[in-house]
Amino acid sequence: MATVALKLGPADHGRPVSHDDFESAEFAPGFKYEIIDGRVYASQKPDPVENELELWLFEKLWDYSRSESSSLNHVTNKARVYVPGRPAETVPEPDIAAYTDYPLARRFGGTKWAEVSPVLVCEILTGQPSKDLERNVDLYLAIPSIREYWVLDGRENPAKPTLIQHRRYGKRWIVREYAYGSPFTTKLLPGFSLVINPQV
Repeated sequence: MATVALKLGPADHGRPVSHDDFESAEFAPGFKYEIIDGRVYASQKPDPVENELELWLFEKLWDYSRSESSSLNHVTNKARVYVPGRPAETVPEPDIAAYTDYPLARRFGGTKWAEVSPVLVCEILTGQPSKDLERNVDLYLAIPSIREYWVLDGRENPAKPTLIQHRRYGKRWIVREYAYGSPFTTKLLPGFSLVINPQV
């Protein structure tokens, strides 16, 4: 007898779920679904404004990853990252993830998300801040490979976002905010330079 796939929607936010059930589930459209501490976490999918900000930052990191000075070998907006040491399986899906040692030879088969871990993750914030400024702050700190966590914050004015940089310092983050229009560089990415203005 064929197994009936689990159907999940926003009303299932907080529902306990196994990895296998989550992987084979059918999801109601319009929402993003993650497993956090063994439970369904449902949030709104990006609207066009949020998507524009994501594409802008993704393209900057993608271009950098293709440059001669790049310390990154892979950038994606489809990653899953596995958090160790949680009470149950926890797999957030950052808007952008960047890697230094992604197995490029296996890009088209064989690589599992659980086998790779990024050095940089980014989230785009245009709505409720709790996921990106509370939940993910702790989750990403628990992943040893992640050296920095960026939040591109467009809540006040998406056309003039700010950038919140979380930089790992031992077992905590050092947090710094960069205003719209200001230049941004980081030791994590030698040669990378960003003017925080999505219109340029």
